[in-house]
Amino acid sequence: MQRRFTKRLPGLRQCSYQERLCRLQVHSLELRRLLMDLAWCYKILFGRAHLQSEEFFRPNMRPSAQGHKYKLCKKFCASRVRAAFFSERIVNVWNSLPRNVDYSTFTSFRRSIKTADFTQFLRCSS
Repeated sequence: MQRRFTKRLPGLRQCSYQERLCRLQVHSLELRRLLMDLAWCYKILFGRAHLQSEEFFRPNMRPSAQGHKYKLCKKFCASRVRAAFFSERIVNVWNSLPRNVDYSTFTSFRRSIKTADFTQFLRCSS
């Protein structure tokens, strides 16, 4: 949808999708979805949403020398449909968050994840 819309803007027809996003100073829909998924994951894990985190996630009890202390366990998914569900697709991204992410408040979390590199989780990086 965003791809088609940006192509119709005056002066951007011949530009690549990445160049159009750069010129317009916007992120791809895929990256925005990923950032929103991380925000929801934070809200669920830290009690900011009226949901039980145990219904969605299981904390990783094994201490890790790498990364942050809020890592989650990845469940086995036999079907691709289940693997696309929110609580399954976000675990790898969440576990790969860098150490410098600030978990103290929701606002600081959202601000700090904007600087992280998520290109390995995006089909078309922006």
